Amino acid sequence: MRRRHRRLTTEAELDITAFMNLMIVLVPVLLLGMVFSQIRMIELNFPGMKAGEAPAAEDLRLVVTVIPTGLEIADSDRGLIEVLPAKSEAQDYEGLRSVLQQIKRHVPDKTDVILEVGPDVDYQTLVSVMDTVRSYPAVVATSVVEAELFPDISLMDAAENRVLAQSPKAAEGEGV
Repeated sequence: MRRRHRRLTTEAELDITAFMNLMIVLVPVLLLGMVFSQIRMIELNFPGMKAGEAPAAEDLRLVVTVIPTGLEIADSDRGLIEVLPAKSEAQDYEGLRSVLQQIKRHVPDKTDVILEVGPDVDYQTLVSVMDTVRSYPAVVATSVVEAELFPDISLMDAAENRVLAQSPKAAEGEGV
């Protein structure tokens, strides 16, 4: 007589311990990463006035021109204030900050500035100039805070063939 062998069937255990360990580590790391990747938005004002409006004569219309060869700070009504040539392919942000701080001391109520941007200026330079024009680090009661310079920024295009002006002479009475 033939014997029938019973096949032994064993069910395999599903071991998900390694997967659970991965999830325990991965979920907090992903949640922490979300906090640091925020999108920043910069509000811009575009130049132009409503029909029938005229600017006041004594108002300072501050214009910062950004071209690849350097920066110019000027009053659109009174002329050139300062010229800051680029230093080894980088703009002089510290010089710009110090000139704007001097202007802010003379006109503390002024909050707007016009950025005249040349066509060959890259995006990172534009954002760095905007950050420099907006505020500067200041120490207040042993803490470093961002002090306001000119937070209301307007943009305008510079001419394609725009070149950096010559530095104004202090003897001629130009400048701040």
